[in-house]
Amino acid sequence: MSSEEMVKVSPSPDEWQRLRLEMVEKQIRRRGIRDERVLQAMSRVPRHEFVPQELRGRAYGDEPLPIGEGQTISQPYMVAAMTGALDLQGGERVLEVGTGCGYQAAVLSELAQEIYSVELRPELARMAGERLARLGYSNVQVHSGDGSLGWPQFAPFDAILVAAGAPAIPAPLLEQLQDGGRMIVPVGSDTQQELVVAIRRGSDYELRSSEGCRFVPLQGEHGWKGFGKA
Repeated sequence: MSSEEMVKVSPSPDEWQRLRLEMVEKQIRRRGIRDERVLQAMSRVPRHEFVPQELRGRAYGDEPLPIGEGQTISQPYMVAAMTGALDLQGGERVLEVGTGCGYQAAVLSELAQEIYSVELRPELARMAGERLARLGYSNVQVHSGDGSLGWPQFAPFDAILVAAGAPAIPAPLLEQLQDGGRMIVPVGSDTQQELVVAIRRGSDYELRSSEGCRFVPLQGEHGWKGFGKA
Protein backbone atom coordinates (compact mmCIF):
# COMPACT_ATOMS: atom_id res chain seq x y z
CA MET A 1 0.00 0.00 0.00
CA SER A 2 1.41 3.38 -0.99
CA SER A 3 1.68 6.31 1.43
CA GLU A 4 -1.03 8.17 -0.48
CA GLU A 5 -3.38 5.17 -0.30
CA MET A 6 -2.71 4.78 3.44
CA VAL A 7 -3.63 8.42 4.10
CA LYS A 8 -6.93 7.96 2.25
CA VAL A 9 -7.78 4.59 3.77
CA SER A 10 -6.90 5.44 7.41
CA PRO A 11 -5.41 2.14 8.63
CA SER A 12 -7.03 0.20 11.43
CA PRO A 13 -5.28 -0.18 14.81
CA ASP A 14 -4.17 -3.67 13.75
CA GLU A 15 -2.66 -2.31 10.54
CA TRP A 16 -0.80 0.45 12.41
CA GLN A 17 0.57 -2.22 14.76
CA ARG A 18 1.68 -4.36 11.81
CA LEU A 19 3.50 -1.40 10.29
CA ARG A 20 5.12 -0.61 13.64
CA LEU A 21 6.41 -4.16 14.11
CA GLU A 22 7.68 -4.20 10.54
CA MET A 23 9.52 -0.92 11.20
CA VAL A 24 11.17 -2.36 14.30
CA GLU A 25 12.22 -5.58 12.55
CA LYS A 26 13.46 -4.17 9.23
CA GLN A 27 14.76 -0.73 10.16
CA ILE A 28 16.07 -1.26 13.69
CA ARG A 29 16.76 -4.88 14.67
CA ARG A 30 18.34 -5.76 11.33
CA ARG A 31 20.67 -2.77 11.64
CA GLY A 32 22.16 -4.05 14.87
CA ILE A 33 20.00 -2.67 17.68
CA ARG A 34 19.69 -5.59 20.09
CA ASP A 35 18.36 -3.98 23.28
CA GLU A 36 15.01 -5.74 23.68
CA ARG A 37 13.64 -3.03 25.98
CA VAL A 38 14.25 -0.40 23.29
CA LEU A 39 12.76 -2.62 20.59
CA GLN A 40 9.66 -3.28 22.70
CA ALA A 41 9.25 0.41 23.51
CA MET A 42 9.33 1.34 19.84
CA SER A 43 6.86 -1.45 19.13
CA ARG A 44 4.43 0.15 21.55
CA VAL A 45 4.67 3.88 20.82
CA PRO A 46 2.22 4.92 18.04
CA ARG A 47 4.55 6.95 15.83
CA HIS A 48 1.69 7.92 13.50
CA GLU A 49 0.15 9.94 16.35
CA PHE A 50 3.22 12.21 16.38
CA VAL A 51 3.31 13.29 12.73
CA PRO A 52 1.04 15.73 10.88
CA GLN A 53 -2.18 14.19 9.59
CA GLU A 54 -1.16 14.56 5.95
CA LEU A 55 2.06 12.59 6.58
CA ARG A 56 0.64 9.73 8.63
CA GLY A 57 0.93 7.35 5.70
CA ARG A 58 4.72 7.76 5.94
CA ALA A 59 4.93 7.54 9.74
CA TYR A 60 6.66 4.15 9.79
CA GLY A 61 8.96 4.78 6.85
CA ASP A 62 12.76 4.83 7.09
CA GLU A 63 13.03 8.62 7.10
CA PRO A 64 12.75 11.76 9.21
CA LEU A 65 9.59 13.80 8.59
CA PRO A 66 8.79 17.51 8.94
CA ILE A 67 6.61 18.47 11.93
CA GLY A 68 6.45 22.24 11.40
CA GLU A 69 8.55 25.30 12.32
CA GLY A 70 11.53 23.86 10.45
CA GLN A 71 11.77 20.86 12.79
CA THR A 72 11.60 17.12 12.15
CA ILE A 73 10.73 13.83 13.80
CA SER A 74 13.90 11.72 13.60
CA GLN A 75 14.32 8.57 11.53
CA PRO A 76 13.18 5.54 13.60
CA TYR A 77 16.63 3.94 13.57
CA MET A 78 18.23 7.11 14.95
CA VAL A 79 15.66 7.29 17.76
CA ALA A 80 16.47 3.69 18.67
CA ALA A 81 20.24 4.15 18.44
CA MET A 82 20.26 7.24 20.66
CA THR A 83 17.86 5.71 23.16
CA GLY A 84 19.88 2.50 23.36
CA ALA A 85 23.10 4.42 23.99
CA LEU A 86 21.66 5.69 27.29
CA ASP A 87 21.40 2.11 28.64
CA LEU A 88 18.24 2.90 30.61
CA GLN A 89 17.16 0.40 33.27
CA GLY A 90 13.81 1.85 34.36
CA GLY A 91 14.39 4.06 37.38
CA GLU A 92 16.18 7.01 35.78
CA ARG A 93 15.44 10.71 35.63
CA VAL A 94 16.06 11.75 32.01
CA LEU A 95 16.43 15.16 30.38
CA GLU A 96 15.57 15.50 26.71
CA VAL A 97 16.65 18.62 24.82
CA GLY A 98 14.44 19.26 21.79
CA THR A 99 10.94 17.90 22.40
CA GLY A 100 9.75 18.50 18.86
CA CYS A 101 6.54 16.51 18.40
CA GLY A 102 7.13 14.44 21.56
CA TYR A 103 7.90 11.07 19.94
CA GLN A 104 11.37 10.63 21.44
CA ALA A 105 10.00 11.62 24.85
CA ALA A 106 7.30 8.96 24.52
CA VAL A 107 9.90 6.29 23.76
CA LEU A 108 12.01 7.42 26.72
CA SER A 109 8.95 7.39 28.98
CA GLU A 110 8.53 3.67 28.30
CA LEU A 111 12.05 3.03 29.59
CA ALA A 112 12.68 5.44 32.48
CA GLN A 113 10.85 6.78 35.51
CA GLU A 114 10.79 10.53 34.87
CA ILE A 115 11.26 12.47 31.62
CA TYR A 116 11.88 16.22 31.53
CA SER A 117 11.78 17.60 28.00
CA VAL A 118 12.69 21.14 26.91
CA GLU A 119 11.57 22.67 23.61
CA LEU A 120 12.65 26.14 22.44
CA ARG A 121 9.52 26.79 20.38
CA PRO A 122 6.49 27.49 22.61
CA GLU A 123 3.87 26.22 20.16
CA LEU A 124 5.68 22.92 19.57
CA ALA A 125 6.11 22.54 23.33
CA ARG A 126 2.41 23.16 23.91
CA MET A 127 1.27 20.71 21.25
CA ALA A 128 3.74 18.03 22.33
CA GLY A 129 2.67 18.34 25.96
CA GLU A 130 -0.99 18.02 25.03
CA ARG A 131 -0.31 15.07 22.73
CA LEU A 132 1.74 13.19 25.32
CA ALA A 133 -0.96 13.75 27.96
CA ARG A 134 -3.70 12.59 25.59
CA LEU A 135 -1.78 9.40 24.81
CA GLY A 136 -1.22 8.64 28.48
CA TYR A 137 2.50 9.44 28.91
CA SER A 138 2.01 10.84 32.39
CA ASN A 139 5.68 10.64 33.44
CA VAL A 140 6.74 13.32 30.91
CA GLN A 141 6.95 17.03 31.70
CA VAL A 142 7.42 19.46 28.81
CA HIS A 143 8.83 22.95 29.25
CA SER A 144 9.39 25.72 26.71
CA GLY A 145 12.85 27.26 27.05
CA ASP A 146 16.49 27.19 26.00
CA GLY A 147 17.38 23.51 26.08
CA SER A 148 21.11 24.23 25.85
CA LEU A 149 20.80 25.47 29.44
CA GLY A 150 19.19 22.22 30.55
CA TRP A 151 16.53 22.25 33.28
CA PRO A 152 18.43 23.02 36.54
CA GLN A 153 15.30 22.79 38.68
CA PHE A 154 15.20 19.01 38.26
CA ALA A 155 18.93 18.27 37.96
CA PRO A 156 20.95 16.15 38.32
CA PHE A 157 19.83 13.76 35.59
CA ASP A 158 20.82 10.12 35.19
CA ALA A 159 20.71 10.49 31.42
CA ILE A 160 20.46 13.33 28.89
CA LEU A 161 19.48 13.05 25.23
CA VAL A 162 20.01 16.02 22.91
CA ALA A 163 17.87 15.79 19.77
CA ALA A 164 19.61 18.60 17.84
CA GLY A 165 23.09 19.11 16.42
CA ALA A 166 25.44 21.11 18.65
CA PRO A 167 28.78 22.79 17.82
CA ALA A 168 30.12 21.34 21.11
CA ILE A 169 28.66 19.59 24.13
CA PRO A 170 26.83 22.33 26.10
CA ALA A 171 28.62 22.91 29.42
CA PRO A 172 25.40 23.32 31.45
CA LEU A 173 24.27 19.86 30.35
CA LEU A 174 27.53 18.28 31.48
CA GLU A 175 27.12 20.00 34.84
CA GLN A 176 23.58 18.65 35.21
CA LEU A 177 24.61 15.05 34.53
CA GLN A 178 24.69 12.75 37.54
CA ASP A 179 27.99 11.05 38.40
CA GLY A 180 27.97 7.85 36.35
CA GLY A 181 25.26 9.27 34.10
CA ARG A 182 25.29 9.16 30.31
CA MET A 183 24.52 11.83 27.73
CA ILE A 184 24.20 11.45 23.97
CA VAL A 185 24.44 14.48 21.70
CA PRO A 186 25.08 15.03 17.96
CA VAL A 187 28.23 17.18 17.69
CA GLY A 188 29.66 18.76 14.57
CA SER A 189 28.72 21.39 12.00
CA ASP A 190 25.25 22.80 11.53
CA THR A 191 24.67 20.33 8.67
CA GLN A 192 26.58 17.17 9.66
CA GLN A 193 27.40 15.66 13.05
CA GLU A 194 28.46 12.47 14.78
CA LEU A 195 26.86 10.98 17.86
CA VAL A 196 28.94 11.52 21.00
CA VAL A 197 28.28 9.74 24.29
CA ALA A 198 29.58 11.47 27.42
CA ILE A 199 29.80 9.48 30.66
CA ARG A 200 30.45 11.43 33.84
CA ARG A 201 33.26 10.12 36.04
CA GLY A 202 33.34 12.43 39.05
CA SER A 203 34.67 15.76 37.81
CA ASP A 204 35.82 14.21 34.52
CA TYR A 205 34.00 12.87 31.47
CA GLU A 206 34.62 9.87 29.23
CA LEU A 207 33.73 10.62 25.60
CA ARG A 208 32.87 8.05 22.96
CA SER A 209 32.06 8.87 19.32
CA SER A 210 29.96 6.66 17.09
CA GLU A 211 28.08 7.03 13.83
CA GLY A 212 27.49 10.05 11.66
CA CYS A 213 24.11 11.76 11.65
CA ARG A 214 22.30 14.90 10.53
CA PHE A 215 20.10 16.84 12.93
CA VAL A 216 18.58 20.31 12.85
CA PRO A 217 20.89 22.80 14.62
CA LEU A 218 20.64 23.24 18.38
CA GLN A 219 19.67 26.86 19.05
CA GLY A 220 20.30 28.68 22.31
CA GLU A 221 22.96 30.23 24.49
CA HIS A 222 25.14 27.10 24.29
CA GLY A 223 23.99 26.10 20.82
CA TRP A 224 24.54 27.72 17.44
CA LYS A 225 22.95 31.01 18.45
CA GLY A 226 25.67 31.60 21.02
CA PHE A 227 28.52 29.69 19.37
CA GLY A 228 31.68 31.75 18.89
CA LYS A 229 30.56 34.65 21.05
CA ALA A 230 33.05 36.13 23.45
